[in-house]
Amino acid sequence: MTKVDANGRVALPEGVRERLGLTPGTEVHIHEEDGRAIIEPELDPELIIERMEQLIAETSSEQRQTMPFEKGNDPLAEQHRETTRSGAIESNNN
Repeated sequence: MTKVDANGRVALPEGVRERLGLTPGTEVHIHEEDGRAIIEPELDPELIIERMEQLIAETSSEQRQTMPFEKGNDPLAEQHRETTRSGAIESNNN
């Protein structure tokens, strides 16, 4: 059994890392679902950007009840998208 350390870290068992293709430096998305911690590898930068755009659209429509987010409509969101894309590309090149 794995324990959470004082900094909130856990070591994933080797078999789990191998099955998920997790190697040192792999970025993961961690979220809570039905009272459980879910760890998912973030392997494709485009999926990260798509998820971010979906969250922006959902938040925008909930707050303003407007049309869903479309590219180019929000300069701040566009800047965030480009920053995320640049960081993802740099991460994959290292």
